[in-house]
Order: sequence, then C-alpha cells, then structure tokens
Amino acid sequence: METHIPTRQEAFELLCKYNSNESLIKHALAVEAVMRYMACKHGEDEEKWSIIGLSMIWIMSGFRKSIAGRVPICFVKRLAEEYIRAVVSHGWGICSDVEPLSLLEKTLYAIDELTGLVVTSALVRPSKSILDMEAGSVKKKWKDKRFAAGVNREVIEKGAALLGVDLTQLITDTIME
Repeated sequence: METHIPTRQEAFELLCKYNSNESLIKHALAVEAVMRYMACKHGEDEEKWSIIGLSMIWIMSGFRKSIAGRVPICFVKRLAEEYIRAVVSHGWGICSDVEPLSLLEKTLYAIDELTGLVVTSALVRPSKSILDMEAGSVKKKWKDKRFAAGVNREVIEKGAALLGVDLTQLITDTIME
C-alpha cells in the first residue's frame, strides 16, 4: 500500500471533517503552532512538524474508532509511518505504549498537554491573550491542581525531562509560538 503525506490543507480539512468539537479543533491549531515554532527553533522541517501537530486528533480518532463518522482506519494506515508513530507516541503512558524517541515525538508528547494549560491560563488573564504572558503566570496556575484539572502535569514534566529542558523553558517556548 502506498503511503500518503497530507498537506496542511488536507490535514485541516480532515480535522474539521472528523471533529465537530470546536475546543479540539482549537487545541489542534495551538499544537500545530507550537510544533511549527519548535521545528524552526531546532532547524527541523516546519511543515512536517506542524502537520503532525494538526493531525494528532483525527489520526488518533481513526485508531480508536473505525466507524461511520470517524476517520477510516484504512486511510490512517496509509499515512507515512513517521507521522503515525509520532502521533501514537504522543499518548505514551495514557493510551499508547509507543515511547517518544525522536525530537519531533518528544516535542509533541511534551507540548500537547502544555498547550492546554497555556491557553487556559491566557483565557483567565484580563487581556485573554498569550501575547503578554510569561512563563511565571503559567507556573503560578500550575501549582493549583484545580485549575485546568484535566491537564496532566506529570506528562508535561516527563516531556520536559525527555527533551532535556527545564519546565520554565518549555513553557516559554510554548508561549512563544
């Protein structure tokens, strides 16, 4: 079977087609932006990293459910192995046993949960923007386990360790997107 690498437009269309949840779409767009920033920072392929960030939700839905209204599993399996592996590894320890190994995989693993915390932290600010936010603001919210309670802080810490960066630097990079 021939593999397929989606364009950014294809990835976005698939995201919208197979996800009616506006919050998930916004989350995927945030992950895409951070992945693009991180690829640029590390001299990697920005387009590939951003497409993988944008694709994580619809690819995972294809693996979870192959029923009407979801991404057909045969379509997902046609994707380039590197794309599938990166997306599946982002759920390491939660819904996958595939450990993130490459810089791309480790980055996606680390920033998926973190983007949720950063965005939520921005939304409670007077400006409702990340443009005037610093890592310290997110770290203050980090300590309150009731704030963004669905964000798995252990995954973020584990991701920072995998990347060999401290938490403040990872938060700063996520805000910089």
